Amino acid sequence: MEIFIGIAAVLGLAVAIICIGYVKSPPDTAYIISGFRKPRILIGRAGIRIPFLERLDKLSLKMFSVDVKTTDFVPNAEYINVKVDATVKIRIGQSEDMMTLASKFFLNESEEMIIRRVQDTLEGNMREIVGQMRLEEMVTDRKAFGERVQENAIPDLQKMGLEMISFNVQSFSDQNNVIEDLGIDNISQIKKGAAIAKAQADRDIAISQAQAAKEANDAKVQADMEIAEKQTSLAIRQAELKQQSDVKKADADAAYKIQEQQQRKTIEVTSANANIARAEREAELKAREVEVKKQTLDAEIRAKADAERYRQEQEAQAQLFKRQKEAEARRYEQEQAAAAEMKIAEAQRFAKEQEAEGIAAVGRAEAEAIKAKALAEAEGIDKKAEAMKKYGEAAVVEMIMAALPDIARNVAEPLSKVDKITMYGDGNATKLVSDIVNSTTQITEGISAGMGIDLKSLLMGALGGKLVADNNPAVVVVPQTQTEDNDQ
Repeated sequence: MEIFIGIAAVLGLAVAIICIGYVKSPPDTAYIISGFRKPRILIGRAGIRIPFLERLDKLSLKMFSVDVKTTDFVPNAEYINVKVDATVKIRIGQSEDMMTLASKFFLNESEEMIIRRVQDTLEGNMREIVGQMRLEEMVTDRKAFGERVQENAIPDLQKMGLEMISFNVQSFSDQNNVIEDLGIDNISQIKKGAAIAKAQADRDIAISQAQAAKEANDAKVQADMEIAEKQTSLAIRQAELKQQSDVKKADADAAYKIQEQQQRKTIEVTSANANIARAEREAELKAREVEVKKQTLDAEIRAKADAERYRQEQEAQAQLFKRQKEAEARRYEQEQAAAAEMKIAEAQRFAKEQEAEGIAAVGRAEAEAIKAKALAEAEGIDKKAEAMKKYGEAAVVEMIMAALPDIARNVAEPLSKVDKITMYGDGNATKLVSDIVNSTTQITEGISAGMGIDLKSLLMGALGGKLVADNNPAVVVVPQTQTEDNDQ
């Protein structure tokens, strides 16, 4: 079962590839399939392209009409500046080698692009042949001119895989009106031939007239001789002969008139033929002049159209160049503005970094100052401790005794801000003094506890045990006086 499923999947994949990759080329286009296998060329037949592994390219096999003209005047073999307008029929070579070569230059290209690429080559070959020929040869034998251009251009076209079908010259023009002068010379030659023909016709007419007169005169003389002979030999029969003579004379006169009419008829026919020939020549001349004027007008119109198209192309290129330069200027200004903003940001960042470094330096200096101050204070405390250690207990007692008035003053300072204290009952004044003394005692005990020094023992030792509590000025003098005043 699994084998059948695999076979079905492979067949389905093959059918899908065939359906997707099926291509068929028309007779006028070559399909080139390349990539996975050897390149194949399809013309008017079908083929299979493997998707994703092979690509399909197109090459047009149509015949292209290329308008080839010299953009400016080209000096020929006689150094006469000439312009040539021609039409060339080309196509991609039909052999496989030619199509392979053409695919390198024109693959997937449109007809207009191929024409633009070939025009320069054809114009160069045509300019080369113009420089090798005389003007009269080019104008009178256009076929020879076209054949020489083909012989010169075919090798160049074959290098690009192209074939030239035909080369037809449309018109010639020169800068100094030499072609027109050649036409005038031909017209003069034609007129000269016509005049010569007319003179010959007039001569033939005169000869014919003279011959006719001579024959008439000969006939008249012969008649007179016969009449004279008849008169001498037939005198008797004069009346009869006279009658016969009259008849003969009448016949001669009629014959002369008939001959004269025939001669006049011949002259008129000859003159009419000459007039007809002259009219035909003049008609041909007029037709040739019309053709020359037509070609001149065509050349002028083409030149004006080419000049207008060239001007429009130049203006379009100038506008495109201007827009490109404006876009480049705007882009340059934007880049310069961005660079300036970047430099400003970098300057600000550098200033911030310098400011941060300054703040850090100030902090470090302040820290160093605080550290130095702390070290100085610590050194001062150490010095004091060492001094106090040297002074001993007497110094401690002296410092404490010096500080006791301040302690007592600070304890009693709140009472100095009271205007009047009224106490009722017994023992209130004693309680107030006791509170003040207790506060002072608590301060001294706190100092003793904090410093680890027994102030009482130091004081007792320093005073020799003679001080008593009621004689202590720090405890008794100031508070009692205030209390008594208040009681009074």
